[in-house]
Amino acid sequence: MKPTLLQTLAIAWLMLLSVVVQAQGEAFGPLGGAIRNGSSKDLAQYFSSSVELGFDGDKQSYSATQAEFVMKDFFAKNPPATFDFIHYVNGAEGAKLAVGKYNGKNGAYRVFVKVKPDHGTLVIDAIDFTKGGE
Repeated sequence: MKPTLLQTLAIAWLMLLSVVVQAQGEAFGPLGGAIRNGSSKDLAQYFSSSVELGFDGDKQSYSATQAEFVMKDFFAKNPPATFDFIHYVNGAEGAKLAVGKYNGKNGAYRVFVKVKPDHGTLVIDAIDFTKGGE
């Protein structure tokens, strides 16, 4: 049985989609590793000069140095058991968004990470942890 044009186009579209998703995931790979390891130091390498951090709806902007200490405190109080990004979205003006699931020893969180381009590299603009992200 010969493949039809529609089958061929569907297969090509799925292959293209998998390449796009993989490329988006690669942009977040080091960030996911830093969160998975609970390393505020590694995560801070990707912070913008000003970072918005949110924890259960309480959002504040911090300098990169302050944000590193806030994340260090969060990881100390909520050590990671597992973390994985589960969804990626391309935003406006080159921004990229990712949604992840963080399982800490004190509960599960839904994590939203927004990165934006800055002088040719992507930097973290915002991270939001919402408890109960089952």
